[in-house]
Amino acid sequence: MKRPHIIIFVADEFRADRLGHIAGTPSTLTPHLDHLAETEAVSFTANFCQNPVCTPSRCSFMSGWYPHVRGHRTMHHMLRPEDQDLLKIVKDAGYYVWWGGKNDLLPGTADLSEHVSFRNTPCPEDGLAQDPHMDMTWRGPADGPKYYSFLAGTAPATEPSGDRLDFDLWNVRSAVRFLETYDRPEPFLLYLSIQSPHPPYYAEEKWLNKVNADNRHHPIPQPDWELKPQILPKIQERRRMDKADPALLQQISDTYDAMCMRVDHQAGMLLEALRKAGLYEDTAFFFMSDHGDFAGDYGLVEKTQNTFEDCLTHTPMILKPPAGYDCAPGLRTSLTENIDLFATVLELTGASPTLPHFGRSLLPALPGETLIRHFVHTEGGRLLSEMHCREAESPGATDPTDLYWPRVGLQQENGTPMYHTKACMIRNDRYKYVRRLYEADEFYDLLQDPDEIHNLIHDPRYKDMLGYMRDKMLSFYMETSDIVPFIPDAR
Repeated sequence: MKRPHIIIFVADEFRADRLGHIAGTPSTLTPHLDHLAETEAVSFTANFCQNPVCTPSRCSFMSGWYPHVRGHRTMHHMLRPEDQDLLKIVKDAGYYVWWGGKNDLLPGTADLSEHVSFRNTPCPEDGLAQDPHMDMTWRGPADGPKYYSFLAGTAPATEPSGDRLDFDLWNVRSAVRFLETYDRPEPFLLYLSIQSPHPPYYAEEKWLNKVNADNRHHPIPQPDWELKPQILPKIQERRRMDKADPALLQQISDTYDAMCMRVDHQAGMLLEALRKAGLYEDTAFFFMSDHGDFAGDYGLVEKTQNTFEDCLTHTPMILKPPAGYDCAPGLRTSLTENIDLFATVLELTGASPTLPHFGRSLLPALPGETLIRHFVHTEGGRLLSEMHCREAESPGATDPTDLYWPRVGLQQENGTPMYHTKACMIRNDRYKYVRRLYEADEFYDLLQDPDEIHNLIHDPRYKDMLGYMRDKMLSFYMETSDIVPFIPDAR
């Protein structure tokens, strides 16, 4: 079988429960991806990321390693020259690698020509609309309720179609042009990493108008914070969301939904371009996300670096295989992880890893339901002594006017309580256990409490299951604590 083309479409902070076929209710939010999963692809409905912020997650799924394996646990510890990178591996195996969109993977000092064949970089003269991270007039007064809410609202259209030519649309259109004109003899890997639905929550009116009573999501109510990680109520307080009007939380959720709808439309643009270019049958198409977003749940917005609620860790993983693979389209319920992308792309391309990894190929599940994993794992935070892991390089570490200060500012503190607690989650199809240094552990029965409202860590009814999960977490760390290079040193 000839080597297929590969497309990896990564949406930033896209929750799995925003896909209609995972939410389990009729939805007009994601018609293109829902139709794809129904007719030609497999959607892994129990997929989880390995860290709930951008860089650690991307380093993980591009290397096949959990964050702890090589210390990729912050936004400022990226893939190093000695680390393996899926893009470079596939390029060295003879693929033309096209990269458009966000980085959050390689440091600014990296030689991109070693990793990719072409990097799409929009310039100011391209006429892109102003990013809401830059033009922040939407925030209102510094003492107002919206200042830290990330709710930017309606994005003014720049085109007659009602669309806004921004960073994402530019990169999607660039990818479409690449597909329309590709005439090289070698197969390609197209890596498209867009910003949406990452906050600020901001969408064109054409998408906001499509969110209604039939397809909107309602925010999960605020829990009792007593046995929850203490960074959550403190962030809520700093963002002034502890007194947020329910209507404000619903508006945040609705705007996030509209952003997801826009992402779905852009995925449809890529799929249509593949068909028109005659490349569809020869291409494996992945849709995934690096992590999720609170989007109003629990009275919170954006994400945290060290808490593992499903709204942050449960992410999409859709795979349309190329022709020639036995595939029964539909849903697969086996637990999977983002790092399984690494193993799957290697198997599709015939490329070899440069170092051991922990991903598992998803291809065996294409013909029908197949067990991939018994447990999934997510981790984050830092040790009390790891002052270099506070992300102090971020403007939000010290500047109270920064959008991210309510969270990143807390990561700087080393007092009591310690907010930036190092932690690890293990989850199966019913139970979730979080081992947390310096504060209370967490345990949830997801069958009885899918919204993770009630921490049962002290409930004697779950003593045996808690012990079982702790034992499995110990095994996980023993199995993945390091990697030994394939080539031994001469002595």
